[in-house]
Amino acid sequence: MRIAISSKSGCGNTTVSKLVAERLGCKMINFTFRQMAEERGVDFWTFCTMAENDDSIDKELDARQVEMAMAEPSCVLGSRLAIWMLEKADLKVYLRASEKTRAERIFKREGGSFEERFKETKERDEHDRARYKRIYGIDNDEYDKIADLVIDTDFRRPEEIADLIIREAEKKRG
Repeated sequence: MRIAISSKSGCGNTTVSKLVAERLGCKMINFTFRQMAEERGVDFWTFCTMAENDDSIDKELDARQVEMAMAEPSCVLGSRLAIWMLEKADLKVYLRASEKTRAERIFKREGGSFEERFKETKERDEHDRARYKRIYGIDNDEYDKIADLVIDTDFRRPEEIADLIIREAEKKRG
């Protein structure tokens, strides 16, 4: 079974994807902009700015993720666009949380000031959404149309979220 999990930053995608993959005993695929930036020896925020002007960066990232996922008989692909890109996913899950919750989580993870993280989160969402629409015609705010399961993560622990996903996967498996 291939499970695709998408969200905006700060919704718990990486944590939840890891838990689901571990519990199901399958590979977790989470190749990110951060990793591509590291591969190229570029600061993350600089790399994000580069992606604004070079669509090949997104296309490469998304193609590599799908290629990795399709090479596995069972996997969990966690990424911003996983539910749109991994067309052959058996289960498509979208995680959502309020901007405030997401900014708080990013602040706890990365430090700085909450106000700074809130502003960055809002700006990143706007930039990502515009880029996805331009490159793929995807509006990542319209996840209801494609997701099999949408989970609010504001007040749920990662373990609870993973449980919900696994239950849905078991239903799909029959």
